[in-house]
Amino acid sequence: QLQASGGGLVQAGGSLRLSCAASGRTFSSYGMGWFRQAPGKEREFVAAISWSGSSTYYQDSVKGRFTISRNNAKNTVYLQMNSLKPEDTAVYYCAAAAGRATMKSGEYDYWGQGTLVTVSS
Repeated sequence: QLQASGGGLVQAGGSLRLSCAASGRTFSSYGMGWFRQAPGKEREFVAAISWSGSSTYYQDSVKGRFTISRNNAKNTVYLQMNSLKPEDTAVYYCAAAAGRATMKSGEYDYWGQGTLVTVSS
């Protein structure tokens, strides 16, 4: 029901935009989030956005570089990633929470399959 796309290989300092398209149901009333999992590490919160888009939340390491946004008419959430660093390399997952947007992965109800982002130095 959530399909993440847009990952790929990019050099350090480059940009990528991830998309998360929802199908099968409307997620316009859901908080949406992006998480990532690097090899050998636990999944971590990256960014989240409220259902209206009026509130956004970011992990400290991505503040000022990443921007989360949403288009409820298209049932899609985006993650614009600029000034990418090798440490941003991970599989990125989008998720939907029936409640408010949250940094806690356990509070999300639906998850996408993930898209791989690789940043070379």
